[in-house]
Amino acid sequence: MLWSHFLAYFFAGAFLTNFVPHFVSGVLGRTFPTPFASPPFRGQSSSRVNVLYGMCNLAVAYALLLHVGSFDARNASHAVTFGLGLTSWALMITRSLAQLQKEPV
Repeated sequence: MLWSHFLAYFFAGAFLTNFVPHFVSGVLGRTFPTPFASPPFRGQSSSRVNVLYGMCNLAVAYALLLHVGSFDARNASHAVTFGLGLTSWALMITRSLAQLQKEPV
């Protein structure tokens, strides 16, 4: 197994994690920060932009997980690498959103 496959599985977890808040916010009709907002990552994007951005994240996660290498969820090293990407990105998103909420509007 190549190291690049593990890198792909890690980032698949990260992109899948990023899919969730954008897609959920969009489906609920709420605004949420995206790279397309003004200012990027701080301003609010529309619910439609969030749904589309979330779906792009899902597509990238799918491609990285299922089309790079041969991911096997029963393989502990594959699952742990994916889980580390998912967890680390979730913690990063949590920290970023907490900082945004502290900033004066």
